[in-house]
Amino acid sequence: MTARTVQKLFDLSGKTALITGGSRGLGLQMAHALGEAGAKIMLSSRKAEDLEQAAAELQAAGIDARWLAADCAKEADIQHLADETLQRMGDIDILINNAGASWGAPAEDHPAAAWDKVMNLNVRGYFLLSQVVAKKSMIPRKSGRIINIASIAGLGGNPTAMKTIAYNTSKGAVINFTRALAAEWGAYGINVNAICPGFFKTKMAAVLIETLGEDKMAAHAPLKRIGDDEDLKGLCLLFASDAGKHITGQWLAVDGGVSVVTGG
Repeated sequence: MTARTVQKLFDLSGKTALITGGSRGLGLQMAHALGEAGAKIMLSSRKAEDLEQAAAELQAAGIDARWLAADCAKEADIQHLADETLQRMGDIDILINNAGASWGAPAEDHPAAAWDKVMNLNVRGYFLLSQVVAKKSMIPRKSGRIINIASIAGLGGNPTAMKTIAYNTSKGAVINFTRALAAEWGAYGINVNAICPGFFKTKMAAVLIETLGEDKMAAHAPLKRIGDDEDLKGLCLLFASDAGKHITGQWLAVDGGVSVVTGG
């Protein structure tokens, strides 16, 4: 076999990617990355208006993008999302589990209902969508890439200003879910990896950034910055493409070095 060029290894032409939580923030950034590499994109989140705007943004950049509203905390929505994507776009080559929720409360007062909400979306939703996509598209073809978005919050505790025990626990679960799934599904040619973002300028992090201050947050990172609209693109494309075909069961922090300092 003649070794392919770097450009060919990273080329996603002819591939289809399903991205949950894809209407804004990190999900939309990753949609741009995969679309720019040639993939067709199916975006999903709960709000149709946000999805329509995101798809239009991608289409304006020359990317083949569609959208479908779904709540990945609901099993019926997950099934519908997978079925509709397969019907409209064909086999799913790349799945990015990115939809997520958080909740801030002291552990001793954290509502059980809020704990369940975070776990249902951040862990159970990842499992159910991975399962249905794999059974209907990836396992029969013995090929696929699954990228789970975890967080550096899953690597340890949080600063005292952040009381997000359910979120931290869910993201720790995502990391080990990634390892377990990779070990089991490697036999089917499915690569499963996780990305652990640090602090990015997203809607979910907006309140924390406003509370702590961007400069103060950046000061805790060895690179003295927080993530921007480009910083997940390279790793996402590596995990999604043949450039990363021999990588599975791994997680990598994209956090400016914060986890190095905190020991994550």
